[in-house]
Amino acid sequence: MAPGGVAVGIAQGHLIDPEGDFAISVDLGPGELRPGLLNAHDHLHRNHYPRLGAPPYPDAYAWGVDLHARWADEVARGRALDRTDALLFGALKNLLGGVTTVVHHDRWEPAFGNGFPVRVARVRTVHSLGTEPQLAAAPPGERILPLCIHLAEGTTPAAADEVRTLDSLGAVDEQLLAVHAVGVDSDGTERLRAAGAGVVWCPTSNDFLFGRTAPTELLRSGVDVLLGSDALLTGAGTLLDEIRAARRLEALDDVRLNAAVGAAAARRLRLPAPLLSPGAPADLVYLGCPLLEATAEDVHLVVVEGVPRLGDERYAELFERVGVAVERLEVGRSVKLVSAPLASVAARVVAQWPECGRILAEQDP
Repeated sequence: MAPGGVAVGIAQGHLIDPEGDFAISVDLGPGELRPGLLNAHDHLHRNHYPRLGAPPYPDAYAWGVDLHARWADEVARGRALDRTDALLFGALKNLLGGVTTVVHHDRWEPAFGNGFPVRVARVRTVHSLGTEPQLAAAPPGERILPLCIHLAEGTTPAAADEVRTLDSLGAVDEQLLAVHAVGVDSDGTERLRAAGAGVVWCPTSNDFLFGRTAPTELLRSGVDVLLGSDALLTGAGTLLDEIRAARRLEALDDVRLNAAVGAAAARRLRLPAPLLSPGAPADLVYLGCPLLEATAEDVHLVVVEGVPRLGDERYAELFERVGVAVERLEVGRSVKLVSAPLASVAARVVAQWPECGRILAEQDP
């Protein structure tokens, strides 16, 4: 039962008509029930790293060079973490932010099959023009997927020129999702807008590396804007941190900010519309306050494909009745239940990299 007396039914991973008998019925109480959030940019395997670097940098390439020159030992230590633990910790970060679907900007992992705690959207990813200047042809099965590429990730004229270079390669079109776009100039803004491209905005990551983020001119130009958390290597925390940071910058109104993690994101990622009506995926988040003000403590329940993955202790019976083994996890001043082994993974990871434990404290970025 959703707040306001609105009921939703779940069967076989989808929402159904709530009429009839169900194996279990839960009264959520006061709050906001909505479709799960969509995180349009993350590197799931890099969320255990501390924020590394000595910003500000002129562009992401300079940061990468400095990272591997001055923090090579720390990078090597991070890479040594068991890959499954790294990916599961990234999934936990997303669940804490109310996310049910995430874009992983890297190779597809076998772990993303059945049983992974969050959905991972199928997209084509290219790291950047600096690493793949000619853009290898997409494999036949990926030609219809959105193209996600770090683009104009810097503040230099060369960063701005990346939009024109990508356009010359024929890749500035309606399939493009330009990630970061910090250095896009007026000409680049018009090219992206005219082509029907979208932009993935990661404000706290950009602010950390460059002291600025995507230009307001671009964000208000009429392009579709999606929101991404980026990894904790540069980002502040969960997607909720990005939402609050973005709202403070006032580049998007509240309607567009909601769409950036909802309807607009689903449309650009070619996913089902996020709805609370029969036939929609049973991907849900229940919040104790309005989304644009929420922190991880306010995330009271997250359901992915009809399976509860994170919730308050008062929903213990729900987890038990659907057969989900749980572990307890302290989040701020509250205790959450998470599907096993997420809390065990978090304990191992935070013990080695305490800074990444900030997602469990949820302080404002």
